[in-house]
Amino acid sequence: MARTSTAFVCGDCGGETLRWAGQCPHCQAWNTLSEFKVVAAGKGSQPDRRGEANHALPITEVRSDQAPRRVLAWGELNRVLGGGIVPGSLVLIGGEPGVGKSTLVMHLARQVAAEAVVLYATGEESVQQVAMRARRLEAVHERFLVLAENDLETVLEAIRSAEPAVAIVDSIQTMTDPGLEAAAGTVSQVRECAARLMRLAKDSGIPIFLVGHVTKEGSLAGPRVLEHMVDTVLYLEGDRQQEFRILRATKNRFGSTDEIGIFAMGEAGLEEVADPSAALVSSSSLTAGGTVVLAAVEGTRPLLVELQSLVADTSFPSPRRSATGIDTNRLHMIVAILEERARFRLEKSDIFVNVAGGFRISEPAADLGLALSIASNRYRAPLPGGSVVIGELGLTGEVRRVTQLDRRLQEAARRGFTRAVIPPGAKLTGRYPGLELVEVPSLAEALSAVFPEHIRLAYHRQNDIPKDS
Repeated sequence: MARTSTAFVCGDCGGETLRWAGQCPHCQAWNTLSEFKVVAAGKGSQPDRRGEANHALPITEVRSDQAPRRVLAWGELNRVLGGGIVPGSLVLIGGEPGVGKSTLVMHLARQVAAEAVVLYATGEESVQQVAMRARRLEAVHERFLVLAENDLETVLEAIRSAEPAVAIVDSIQTMTDPGLEAAAGTVSQVRECAARLMRLAKDSGIPIFLVGHVTKEGSLAGPRVLEHMVDTVLYLEGDRQQEFRILRATKNRFGSTDEIGIFAMGEAGLEEVADPSAALVSSSSLTAGGTVVLAAVEGTRPLLVELQSLVADTSFPSPRRSATGIDTNRLHMIVAILEERARFRLEKSDIFVNVAGGFRISEPAADLGLALSIASNRYRAPLPGGSVVIGELGLTGEVRRVTQLDRRLQEAARRGFTRAVIPPGAKLTGRYPGLELVEVPSLAEALSAVFPEHIRLAYHRQNDIPKDS
């Protein structure tokens, strides 16, 4: 007979306890335990696998080339996955509602269905609704199998019988394990369903993609152990009002983390952006004041990104500091450095900063570019044409070295830029045809190198600042 037991699981760390408590005994978090009932099958209902036990092997005898990756038609997807789909992998794709998660996995299914069988299990839509979206995205194929079901046992049996090259579950929060007396989307259901899908992926070698919901804070809904359990965690980012979508790998056991793929959302769904630097930088706006081109690095990919700022005088006692795509605390620090080290008067000015294309920069290599962008507004002069800026700023105004400077300069030279303002002392090994390197040890040297002397003197005279400041 089946036995029913009660346990409590933590929504943060996934730890279990037999008694409820206000604080999790494992991670010490408060009010994170939730009750669930487990219906355990009686004796004889589970097959005896003692004779099927695996044996430990020397790692030198394990051949990784026996399971080659499946390379997709989109290079952006291959890049984020680490070179293609690994057999037996469990991939979790998260993102805000409406950002394009289902559209992305539909494109993935279309590319795989051109060569092999794909099973798409949906717990949120009917098969007719999936078919309508497939026709819009031109993903209709006889090897594209659709199953509208939220019972996990039925989904597992369908995967075993169809033996697809790729299985997609949309979404993991809608799946229910009949052995648990809990509603779909609860901590216990999400955890158990993901664990059973992972076991099936490892035993059968079938890669499984899970679509996951996110909370209002932007993290994946369900227990934190879900992200630890899967092999790869991908986040689809982007504003629904913007054209571009960024697929970011925050965890990948088979490739580098923080790798990104860039896509454009159009009427026919998503399209990969093969040359993101060309898409993110607008040549028509580079002659405007406050515009600067940064050379950022995401994972192993160098990107040229356009940053714009606007400085406007205000009569209010507390000026605004607003940043989109840049950390606001970083903006406050750069403003303070400009005021103290370069004698800029910004205490009565609103400052707005925006990274074009909905892109977000989190690395400090954008510090110098942000400072020169704000200075461009105060000097009322644009940066020289064909310039790219790279460098981190210290609190004393010094320009510090950044990582992967070679890659950044190579990308700038490839895009036809003619001048790069960079930190001094970097060991460069590459060649950058047509690119002049200007090394600046401090913010003051950077201002002198970028803006002519008469422009800087005019600003100093206007604000009664000593010439040698």
